[in-house]
Amino acid sequence: MKDILYRLFEHQFLGKEEAKEILQNIAEGKYNDCQISSLITVFLMRNISVEELTGFREALLEMRVPVDLSEYKVIDIVGTGGDGKNTFNISTAACFAVAGAGYPVVKHGNYGATSVSGASNVMEQHGIVFSKDISKLRESMDKCNMAYLHAPLFNPALKAVAPVRKSLAVRTFFNMLGPLVNPVIPTYQLLGVYNMPLLRLYSYTYQESGTRFGVVHSLDGYDEISLTSAFKVSMPEMEKIYTPEMIGFKRCKEEELFGGETVEDAAAIFDAVLNNTATAPQKNCVIVNAAFAIQVICPEKRIEECIAEAGESIESGKALNIFKKFIQINK
Repeated sequence: MKDILYRLFEHQFLGKEEAKEILQNIAEGKYNDCQISSLITVFLMRNISVEELTGFREALLEMRVPVDLSEYKVIDIVGTGGDGKNTFNISTAACFAVAGAGYPVVKHGNYGATSVSGASNVMEQHGIVFSKDISKLRESMDKCNMAYLHAPLFNPALKAVAPVRKSLAVRTFFNMLGPLVNPVIPTYQLLGVYNMPLLRLYSYTYQESGTRFGVVHSLDGYDEISLTSAFKVSMPEMEKIYTPEMIGFKRCKEEELFGGETVEDAAAIFDAVLNNTATAPQKNCVIVNAAFAIQVICPEKRIEECIAEAGESIESGKALNIFKKFIQINK
């Protein structure tokens, strides 16, 4: 590792196979926490390359606990994290809105590393017990169109670095990898990223992988569609910049999306969204992210149709009913 670090400190890049081997070594416990921290720091100071990202991804996918849910043709909605905004769990709530609209969802998530509440935090707050039992995951898909995969159960490398990530409390290249290593390898994915270079990087990576994708970025730095500014959407057939007003939404303020100081605060907002009692900015942010996820699955639909579907899922109580069934199955 010392030689690798020296090369990286001299602004050299890793090849795909080198990157792959490093991740395998991390999973096998061959490096200490200080070495892993130094490696992480390199990728805070410069952008990761397509070769490096691909190598890291291949290692994680080869080492994963595989989950075959391919017949469901699922979507995952996820952000890279690391935008420093500490929003509530927008993508997780959007997953239930999409499931409520009738589309199968497998959410891959983890505890918050750079924010108060990650997807796994809000799940645990509701009594969810994480499982890698395929029969339990299939039951969840069959009965409520939604399954949740807690990342450390399915990927030993993510578990190995969890203490270091939590101690550093800054975004790392593992934030970038998380969305790419959902163990089911979903048919569809909506990914939010915190800057434009990452939007391009992921678009290239997804084009190679065969996943039908949408990558979104709010131009003021959010790793989701925040409605606080204009935002860019990249899909295989188009790239487009939208403003909130173009698709019928009022602009939000940053403080209106704040997730609070505790997991309990974030979970209360999550519940309010699904109960259709949240503020307009909170609810609209979930709806717009769910809508673009639906458009990833159904590119023939106009975004206005997708917004109507997502809104109806929340306002009719369908999303809430899905969540209630999900809790019953997964406690």
